[in-house]
Amino acid sequence: MTMSKLALPQAAAAKLQKLCPLRPTLAIVLGSGFHHVLAGLRVEKKINYAKIPGFPQPTVSGHAGELYFGQLGQTPVIVLSGRAHFYEGHAMDRVTFGVRMLAAFGITDLLLTNAAGGINRKFRAGDFMVLTDHMNFMGDHPLRGVLLPGLPRFVDLTETYDKQLRQILMRAGKRARLKLREGVYIAVSGPSYETPAEIRAFAALGADAVGMSTVPEAIAARQCGLRVTAVSCITNPAAGISQGQLSHEEVLETAERVKKSGAALIESFAGFYGEWSLRKPA
Repeated sequence: MTMSKLALPQAAAAKLQKLCPLRPTLAIVLGSGFHHVLAGLRVEKKINYAKIPGFPQPTVSGHAGELYFGQLGQTPVIVLSGRAHFYEGHAMDRVTFGVRMLAAFGITDLLLTNAAGGINRKFRAGDFMVLTDHMNFMGDHPLRGVLLPGLPRFVDLTETYDKQLRQILMRAGKRARLKLREGVYIAVSGPSYETPAEIRAFAALGADAVGMSTVPEAIAARQCGLRVTAVSCITNPAAGISQGQLSHEEVLETAERVKKSGAALIESFAGFYGEWSLRKPA
């Protein structure tokens, strides 16, 4: 990462501040299975990633590549519709660019969403899992390399996923009439799906779901001091647990089937977050 790249998140944040006067403290990254959230968003400003300096462009089906300022219920939010993935060939500084931009903008709390394969045999396609912890098996680390000025080199990840935000997410699940699962997410590089042997190994290590995103963003967010919570849409049983072959089409089909449930969960979370943010210490 060159020194010019280090300044890009700040430059992107400065442009966002000029484009919209709204100043949310909550940002939401929408992965597969969660884009229906946009149907309930009162949009104040929509910005294509291509118009944000330095922002990488997603190339994966289901990732629009748009940033929204708006209101979910009474809560102001920034919503990132789509993300850049490590398997697309992006370096880690590109994968985490959006999170660093949000931190520079002034965001304090981050909700990450994704689609994941179910490793826990109690999980079913269409379930939602709140992350309690993660494992990084991507073969790279977002904090490796040049240290950004003013940020710690060695970041404590004991509680990557904030307990209070997780409690708010569980309350939102009850309001949305969803039985939320909880578990450990393991991140791999992709883009191939895992082998049955790998899934057996991951299960033995304690993983409940597997995916190809979220962990780099969560680590970068914690380095920047953001509170983080995350939820996975379990779109399919993982290899060796499923009865057939895996495909991205299956992921998108399940995401489409549960899109209203996912949207209700996120909207309820935003509502409870708005109430909580008024009471939390400065």
